[in-house]
Amino acid sequence: MGEMTWTNFAGDQVCRPRSIERPASRDELAEAIGRAGRAGDRVRVAGSGHSFNDGVLTDGVLVTLDRMNRVLDIDPASGLVRCEAGISLGALSAAMWEQGLAFANLGDIDVQSIAGATATGTHGAGIRLPNLSTSLRSIELTLADGTAIEVDADSDPETYRAARVSIGALGVVSAVTLQAVPAFTLEGIDTLEPLDDVLDNLGELADKNDHFGFFVFPHTRHAMTKTWNRTTADPRPLPKHREWLHDVAMTNYAFWAACRVGRARPRWIPAINRLCTSQSGTTHRIDRSYRVFATPRLVPITELEYAIPATGAAQAVRRLLAVAEDPRFDVPVPLEVRFVAPDDAFLSPAGGRETCYIAVHQFEGMEWEPYFRAMERVLLEYGGRPHWGKRHFRAADDLRPHFPHWDRFAAVRDRLDPHRRFTNPYIERVLGA
Repeated sequence: MGEMTWTNFAGDQVCRPRSIERPASRDELAEAIGRAGRAGDRVRVAGSGHSFNDGVLTDGVLVTLDRMNRVLDIDPASGLVRCEAGISLGALSAAMWEQGLAFANLGDIDVQSIAGATATGTHGAGIRLPNLSTSLRSIELTLADGTAIEVDADSDPETYRAARVSIGALGVVSAVTLQAVPAFTLEGIDTLEPLDDVLDNLGELADKNDHFGFFVFPHTRHAMTKTWNRTTADPRPLPKHREWLHDVAMTNYAFWAACRVGRARPRWIPAINRLCTSQSGTTHRIDRSYRVFATPRLVPITELEYAIPATGAAQAVRRLLAVAEDPRFDVPVPLEVRFVAPDDAFLSPAGGRETCYIAVHQFEGMEWEPYFRAMERVLLEYGGRPHWGKRHFRAADDLRPHFPHWDRFAAVRDRLDPHRRFTNPYIERVLGA
């Protein structure tokens, strides 16, 4: 294919690859990687383009997996699901539900591909539930020479623990087998609580709910909490007009308008943030788990997100809010706070510890880098590790001490991609050349 432009979903990461390949099968994928090798091109892979950093960008060959989006097998008895790597979390959730299965946990967006979401360590909310990559039971990787290997915890535990969160640095994930759970219904309550009460009782709130998180705007003193718990009640979806009013009109369009006003009139931001918080109200829904987890996110933003030990969460949030309210920064968007369980993938930001994820946002067209750098400095004091799909300013030398199994990942990378076919400037910065 001729040269063309690729852009991520937010429109803030752009590249012009020499070619964009859209394989529809493992054989076509192998052929595309083989052609790249013969031409001396590097290869990067795009799922849904839902990352905020430059991890996908290349001037070589960009492989997109949007045509490799099929469910290959679902076994309701074992809960094992085989699918191609490009299928979205939303499409896979719907297909699994029809067979009585579901993901144990999901984030608040479901448009990402299964390969992209797991490779970046994407997570949901739930102190007893680890990130999405832990659901993978086996991973099919297509390597630089076009051969495919299948890895799991028994056949090759080192490669399996590396490939679950790999940032695309080992090869191209072409298919996965994942462990689903029996389908379940969630009762979700979104409401407004005094921020001090939430922070003073943060550990208890995380422990007593299946899923807990919250948003908080700078210059406000209330948190918009989200609590989701399993229920035996039958799903009772909101009427379509109420769902649209809350999830689209208020959460997206009205918020988008408020951000645009704040961008034009920065001095109004504290008042706008207080208004947005006061209008959030309370929403109660009982529905299929995946419908409660994920809602539309249409407001154009950019994002930094860090994983810190859960024990430091309340203090960190207070310090981050103080930075966000500094007169140097104009911030019309909230922080988001969630909790996840530890896991053992070598490059998982939640590896080995109960984790609080704190996401920092900025609205499109507003200066983000000085603000994000200031927030990152605070998060580093808490032993923060970056979310691999979000913006950050770290490099390999100072990341390595924060990941206990860094060298084990590097050894797998050296073995599977010794000639560095699957790299770009971002990968070289964060993993080394």
